[in-house]
Amino acid sequence: MTRNKSERQQLVLDYLERFGAISLQELTEKFECSEATARRDLEELEKTGRLIRTMGGGAKYGSGGVREVSFHEKQSELYPEKEAIAEKAASLVSEGDVVGLTGGSTTFMIARALKKKRNLTIVTNAVNIAMELADSESLQVVLTGGVLRGNSFELCGPLAEQAVQSLNIHKMFMGVDGVAVHGVSTYSELEANIAKRLMERSGETIAVFDHTKIGKPSLFHVASLSELKACITDGAPGPELGEALMSANVDVYRASPSAAGSTGEKEGQG
Repeated sequence: MTRNKSERQQLVLDYLERFGAISLQELTEKFECSEATARRDLEELEKTGRLIRTMGGGAKYGSGGVREVSFHEKQSELYPEKEAIAEKAASLVSEGDVVGLTGGSTTFMIARALKKKRNLTIVTNAVNIAMELADSESLQVVLTGGVLRGNSFELCGPLAEQAVQSLNIHKMFMGVDGVAVHGVSTYSELEANIAKRLMERSGETIAVFDHTKIGKPSLFHVASLSELKACITDGAPGPELGEALMSANVDVYRASPSAAGSTGEKEGQG
């Protein structure tokens, strides 16, 4: 069966998503193409950041073999943990604040928690977060423009970045895909860029992430630890990351799932 390039490349990604890796021989056999075609496909896909080529001509999925998960998949995972993180984040917000929210399942939960607040302005580049807050009469919602990224519902690109330049944000809660001693990171270059612009316009940035992100850097760097005011997580950072956070003077808040609705505990500050 003859397939065009886009169909063949999507099948390759689907296979990697399911099995994690594929050899050059498997590529040529499963997708009935020459080695030259298979190598070109992998080269093009690697440039998008969705796979990594391996020795021998094969490939594995994403950065370090970890794939990007869609919002819908994330939403159903670790719900109690994300709820606890969201409640802690909301407790740090005061009446009159201008609050920034990047896209993500944890920041979506923060948006829900903020619906209990009054007299806030919420700035977001995530369409689903704006829709979640649309019926809240006590909240003003500012949605940036930009090109929609379907996996996360985030608006990105030059239009979004330009819109952010005229804003002033008091506190920004930033969802991330990876946290390590070198900083916080995400799967998408476009999302990394808009997050950087939002940080530039924010008085303080608070990274929010569940324990599965700890110690696992993602593909695109967003910020060093020293650029963060605080982070909120349900897991222990571990000795190496914990020391790096302390050295960077970053407040660390642990949010316990059993204490969702409480303010959580502040672990320490450098």
